[in-house]
Amino acid sequence: MKQLFLLPLLALSAPASATSLADIAVSLKGTTSLSADFTQAGADGRVLAGKLWLARPGKVRFQYNTAKMLLVGDGRTLSFIDYEVKQVSQWPVRRTPLQILLAAEPDLAPIARITADTPDGVEVAARDPKRPEFGTLSIRFVRAAGAPGGLALAGWTALDAQGGRSEVRLANVRYGASLAGVSFGVTDPRKDGPR
Repeated sequence: MKQLFLLPLLALSAPASATSLADIAVSLKGTTSLSADFTQAGADGRVLAGKLWLARPGKVRFQYNTAKMLLVGDGRTLSFIDYEVKQVSQWPVRRTPLQILLAAEPDLAPIARITADTPDGVEVAARDPKRPEFGTLSIRFVRAAGAPGGLALAGWTALDAQGGRSEVRLANVRYGASLAGVSFGVTDPRKDGPR
């Protein structure tokens, strides 16, 4: 599961594009909060579903419906918790591929290329040459008049160091969503109580 976010990257070429990386950055920056349903297809073929909440900058929560797992970013740290085996893995948000979606000031030019630009949507492949262990993150947007910058986040595909592929698809995306009652903290299963 954590391979979804720690990935190596491929060199990508960008096609001629009417949409610019600056347009993508405007969309990301304009996304101050959102909620969505997600499905995640892992490299192992396992498909999980759940609810996603995002509050920029730096906060995200993936709440799985049936799996006893949680992925949550509190603004500084991204934590993956597997409650079934009481395992916690943590990374600084700024050192994960999700930083692209969560940064206060998205700067895509040094790490991203537009790989598809159609009347329906845009795909951007991001690869940080300074952190090749992150892998490649291909982010998909669909054109939607009500979304920030006219581009609605539709999902992403991550490619890890072993060539494993994980895909997240979003549905029922709501921008400016109320995050009342959503916690971006975690309960550490190795300890008593929240941390």
